[in-house]
Amino acid sequence: MEDYGVTGARVDLEATVDLPPERLWDLITSVPRLGEWSPECEYAAWLGAPALREGQRFEARNRRQDMVWSVTCVVTEAQRPSSFAWLVLDGRDDPDRPSSSWRYDLLPGASPEQTVVRHSFVHGPGGSGLRDMIENNPQIASFILEVRLEELRRHMYETLAAMTGTSPQITQPA
Repeated sequence: MEDYGVTGARVDLEATVDLPPERLWDLITSVPRLGEWSPECEYAAWLGAPALREGQRFEARNRRQDMVWSVTCVVTEAQRPSSFAWLVLDGRDDPDRPSSSWRYDLLPGASPEQTVVRHSFVHGPGGSGLRDMIENNPQIASFILEVRLEELRRHMYETLAAMTGTSPQITQPA
């Protein structure tokens, strides 16, 4: 089956926010609060006792237009206060073939009260709604992919703004 450029498709966002790295770390790792900030994720919760470490899982429920879906995620990196990353698993629950991977890297800003945030999304080889939509509409695959990646970029920015209560300054153009 043809991939249509889905695997490895990515969105990178770099922005500066007016919060120190330690405070921003506390926010980005507050998984149960994601539903408050994200325009797409409406619920998230740790599975089992919350312990911010590699291998810890959480569940999330997303909504986009008329679609609602639930996912299981697994933390792949949690280095306070510099990086937090996770995989979104598909129905096969195979971390070697995730639906996508997400990552935050936090770097010191120009002042102690600022943080440079590098936020990324990479589509994996696993199953996803995007992959299904493209496979069902191969004649417009590049359009579907472009629209979805731009939507994810916008949602990443909106989530960061809502999370921090600031207007992050984009420091690296998309």
